[in-house]
Amino acid sequence: MEQIQSLKKFIRLLANESQKIILQYFRKEISIETKEDFSPVTIADKKSEEIMRELIIKEFPEHGIIGEEFGNINPEAEYKWVLDPIDGTKSFICGTPLFGTLIALLRNNQPLLGAINLPVLNEFLIGDNETAYLNDIRVNVRSCKDISSAVLLITDYLSFEKYRNIKALNNLIKKVKLFRNWGDCYGYYLVATGYADIMIDPIVSLWDFMALIPIIKGAGGIITDYYGNDPTKGNSIVATGGIIHNDVIKMLVLE
Repeated sequence: MEQIQSLKKFIRLLANESQKIILQYFRKEISIETKEDFSPVTIADKKSEEIMRELIIKEFPEHGIIGEEFGNINPEAEYKWVLDPIDGTKSFICGTPLFGTLIALLRNNQPLLGAINLPVLNEFLIGDNETAYLNDIRVNVRSCKDISSAVLLITDYLSFEKYRNIKALNNLIKKVKLFRNWGDCYGYYLVATGYADIMIDPIVSLWDFMALIPIIKGAGGIITDYYGNDPTKGNSIVATGGIIHNDVIKMLVLE
């Protein structure tokens, strides 16, 4: 328990230091590069990941690191850090504050701790699979007993057409109470803190979701891949408050 608390403090340090860098570049004129997968990257992404890597290597030289911008270190290590310096770079470059930094700590490839830090909003959400805290105040998902009462969030509507069954998503949209594109990590933040009920990403990379698992579970929700399976083994994410999870999955995979 004492070790977990120490690790949580260290994650907060990583979040604080990366936040300082990100805020220096938010709504400033900066160059935007295009990566091989055609996604954008900026100096804020790179420098914020660099500072987190430096701190981890100094404090835990035996640990591994998996980062979106600079690859892997010690891939066979028992403990590995998974870093996404800016989850929602498109929001960042458009001056929209709904982006965040994702930090996960894995032990034997299973998420032990996860954090979402929202630099502009100055909100830090951390989970350990058992509990979740927003700025040191415990949070929980809300009780949504029927899809018709649910708030549904996604990141990119067109990605469903490309990677999944768009007709199934459209059917779900018609069933819910409210549908919005408050996506990326901010959508999962809203589910974990009880302001939304469903968040879906049809395609994700490792750094996009590992931090989300301890948070959603810690807040009392359910997080799986698109088919209701172990999220650590898939390439998609569905997070809900729990009660309606199976119903959501059934609607998404309906042919």
